[in-house]
Amino acid sequence: MTTTVAASTAVEPAERATVRRSWTQHGLLFIAPFLAIYVMFLLWPLVYGLWASFTSVNIAGTNAEFIGFANYAEALSDPRMWTSLWNTVLFTVLSTIPLVLLGLALALLVHNLKFMRWLWRLSFFSSFLLPSAVVALLWRQMIYQPDFGLLNQLLGTDILWLGDPGMAMWSVVLTTVWWTVGFNFLLYLAALQSIPEHLYEAAAIDGATAWHKLRYITLPMLRRTTGLIVVLQILASLKVFDQIYLMTGGGPGDSTRPIIEYAYDVGFTGYRIGYASAVSYIFFILIVVVSLVQLRLFRKRAEGVS
Repeated sequence: MTTTVAASTAVEPAERATVRRSWTQHGLLFIAPFLAIYVMFLLWPLVYGLWASFTSVNIAGTNAEFIGFANYAEALSDPRMWTSLWNTVLFTVLSTIPLVLLGLALALLVHNLKFMRWLWRLSFFSSFLLPSAVVALLWRQMIYQPDFGLLNQLLGTDILWLGDPGMAMWSVVLTTVWWTVGFNFLLYLAALQSIPEHLYEAAAIDGATAWHKLRYITLPMLRRTTGLIVVLQILASLKVFDQIYLMTGGGPGDSTRPIIEYAYDVGFTGYRIGYASAVSYIFFILIVVVSLVQLRLFRKRAEGVS
């Protein structure tokens, strides 16, 4: 009897190892299609782009001579690169603030409504579902059109909203806020619905006003959601391309051209893939630095609150 138990005990680890190996093989087969797509469309472009940034390769893949940091040195001394980077930062600042505040305001409005909430949720979120091409065509041809556009008709003006260097960036920001505020609105609305109702009931018993409830209950409970929205919004705004490319093409002049469009222009119009890759990696480093700074700030704030 003892010999049988010992033999079965000795066999169990081998069986478990066989089962574990079988599950591992099946798991690898299961995720193999995703891994293939991931490597093909993300890892390989990253590696190839990094290699290309140190060469003089063109769009045809020829003349790929290793030139070291020459592309990076040229990019850092290129005034058009710095202009496009400034446009990207300016767009991020101008769009992030209203998108966060307006998203919060709309969520508070809908959360406190007592009737037809579904209609308001649909109204505020539906614009976010539109493709960028539709949004650009709608605002460019129907709202910002100088001669018969809706905005000039309402204001009684003849402003070149997309043709004036002083107005083009503001116009694109306005379009972006209208287009994407629904996403932040939805995140805030979900966070508001998760706040325990008994907190407001206890505050009402203590005689708290609506302003006190907002200041001392709602906003503190939304602190983590606000941090998440700010991070996501900054990263999304830094990567702006579609609406600017479709509405202004980066113009007039270079007044609205973001750095991603500049990299696209020098790579696919100027055929300089190596230089475009260097510009892209400079921007990539900027995004990494911004992300790390934000992570550190929010971590310190969380530690301070706790």
